[in-house]
Amino acid sequence: MHYGRELQFGTFVTPVNDPPQQAVRLAELSETLGYDLVTFQDHPYQPAFHDTWTLMSWVAARTSRIHVAGNVLNVPLQREPAVLARASASLDLLSGGRFELALGAGGFWDAIAAIGGRRLTPGQAVEALDEAIRIIRGTWDAGNRDRFTVPGEYYHVDGAKRGPAPAHDIPIWIGALKPRMLRLIGRAGDGWLPSLAYLQPGDYADGAARIDEAALKAGRNPAEIRRLINVAGRFTNGAGGGGDVRRRGGAIEGAPADWVEQLLPFVVDDGADTFILAGDDPTSMQRFIEEVAPALREAVERELGPDASAAVIRSTASLAKRRDGIDYDAVPASLAASAIEPGDAKFARVRSTYLRGGDPGLVLQPTTTAEVVDAVAFARANPDVPLGIRSAGHGISGRSTNDGGIVIDLSRMRAIDVLDEASRLVRIEPGARWKDVAAALEPHGWALSSGDYGGVGVGGLATAGGIGWLVREHGLTIDHLRAVELVLADGSVVRASADERPDLFWAVRGAGANIGIATAFEFEVDEVGTVAFAQLTFDASDTEAFLLAWSDWVVDAPRDLTSFLLVQPAGGGRPPIAHVMAVVDSDDADTVLARLQPIADAAPLVGQDVRLTSYRGIISNSSDGGHSAEGEPLSRTGLIGRFTPEFARDVARFLETGASYFFQVRAAGGAVHDVPADATAYAHRDAEFSVVAMGTRARRTSETWDELLAPHMSGAYLSFETEVGPAQLAAAFPPATLERLRRIKAEVDPGNLFRDNASVATEVGV
Repeated sequence: MHYGRELQFGTFVTPVNDPPQQAVRLAELSETLGYDLVTFQDHPYQPAFHDTWTLMSWVAARTSRIHVAGNVLNVPLQREPAVLARASASLDLLSGGRFELALGAGGFWDAIAAIGGRRLTPGQAVEALDEAIRIIRGTWDAGNRDRFTVPGEYYHVDGAKRGPAPAHDIPIWIGALKPRMLRLIGRAGDGWLPSLAYLQPGDYADGAARIDEAALKAGRNPAEIRRLINVAGRFTNGAGGGGDVRRRGGAIEGAPADWVEQLLPFVVDDGADTFILAGDDPTSMQRFIEEVAPALREAVERELGPDASAAVIRSTASLAKRRDGIDYDAVPASLAASAIEPGDAKFARVRSTYLRGGDPGLVLQPTTTAEVVDAVAFARANPDVPLGIRSAGHGISGRSTNDGGIVIDLSRMRAIDVLDEASRLVRIEPGARWKDVAAALEPHGWALSSGDYGGVGVGGLATAGGIGWLVREHGLTIDHLRAVELVLADGSVVRASADERPDLFWAVRGAGANIGIATAFEFEVDEVGTVAFAQLTFDASDTEAFLLAWSDWVVDAPRDLTSFLLVQPAGGGRPPIAHVMAVVDSDDADTVLARLQPIADAAPLVGQDVRLTSYRGIISNSSDGGHSAEGEPLSRTGLIGRFTPEFARDVARFLETGASYFFQVRAAGGAVHDVPADATAYAHRDAEFSVVAMGTRARRTSETWDELLAPHMSGAYLSFETEVGPAQLAAAFPPATLERLRRIKAEVDPGNLFRDNASVATEVGV
């Protein structure tokens, strides 16, 4: 029977080491010709062969698309299974998800024993392989917090650390012919990899039946198991149609049409889905992929229909981790192949955000606006589960992940394009990170003020405000927005600008998460050259006095200066420490020193670093790694004018309580004041500073904030606010702003689909 998998084709290259590059060149040729997979046998006792792991690593580095596997790796001569698992995950991560793990239980026992390997009976070899597979899978299960123990007879772990998770769900294919091994495949394998040369007529069908029987007995779907075959033979120039077809020792001989005739029954009748050509002849490799592969695909389609190979097949173990309330079977076809579920290897990298642990039930990763429309339709059809919208996953508020819900992850939409050089108009997709934007703009001598961390995604910041390193001179990020493409709750795609849907354009600049999903932004960026970046560290024993001095310095400074302040409470015998970071938009040393001198005299200076750099040099301050946070941090935020003595006093008291481990103040005035308060949904244009305190419920951070600091605030910036409720909405949006937002929300999202990011709707459905 056919199992619904798409046909794939690979090569089986001999890993000869004389000349050293021959196997590598054939692997590169395999990719050039369009093969899906290149494989190498593993015989470590053979001095004429390369070490297979070294060869696979070299080939993965020399190629960009083709997948790599052993055929098959000799488990008795591999390292401990946990180490093998990490080696596999490492190669998969380094290659961008292009490694497949194919294993064999042994064989050639005299040769194995001769180089120090353990000699096993066939039954012992199967048991050892079974234990190894359990350890390998347990090691890859990076998100599992249970104690990792496998008390095997041949291999064991006891309290071993798990991880890393590979880049994709690495399948475990097993080379096998005998019944016990076939039953192991059905019970624990992801693929069967025999060689046609070792099969007698009927053996493949019998083996497939044994695997299916064992899979069903283990509660698995037989379709989970890929069916691969190593095939070999010789091409002749005889006419097709079967007249010259001869099978000699499992080899195929004939014209391409004869190969198709011989291979077709393996697909249609026995479920084979991957054919791997054994041999090192470049001409045969080319004929097989160019003449046999397409003709075989066409023949399969004629026999089984055009949709026979369209299934996305997940393992039974993966399906068991699905969450209630989500109609997984209805995931749109455009998103099914890239959808990430809790049972998938990639899930560990998308479940959480920068600071917050999460456990969503489904992560959709659209790459186009049309796919975002499909994702919104799916979310609309699953209204009873949480919905998070994510650009790059920084999201301090935590609302871009959830527990058991859907996340629409826009991180694969990362294009950055210059639309008009003269007007400095650029188009940026929401999944781009700000350090990527800075890198793209720098060659033009441009920059766009955008927060203080390069790992933040464009989408979240550019729909909230954007208080960045150039804010006092160039305003908020949203002040540079000229148009935005939005997918609304009903799936319609609209363009909003000052002239097109101005109501939406007003709302998206400060409350965009309530209105729809932004799929592209058009910004008018600034000319920004060399700037100075200063990092100054002060003894802030007199915290109140330093806060007042810093506030006055920033407010009274020319707009070419923007500063952020981080205050570290006293602890461990040291006084409170104030970390001042400042950008001066000038490359003139005298100007820079003149801007910094007033704050340098405010308190004892214990550390300093002032350098000339580019905006890109400042904002490229994040790694490219995924987010894997745990826990649920708490963050409170407020907007305020020039500091008063009373506010400085209460900040000092707040820090002394230990309520916060991170207390930051960002300048938010200057050019921000130039935009009328009612011009955007970000209405607190009179504020000079944005204040953020992070802590935990155990520290009573929120209660202490409300007692000491909230009374001083005149607004809030919701991107840093984890508390949700009427009080937070009222702080973020003045009454007239909130009323207008609610009218727009009722028009474009009457069902409150976008409800899980500080919804302005008065109640669900309004």
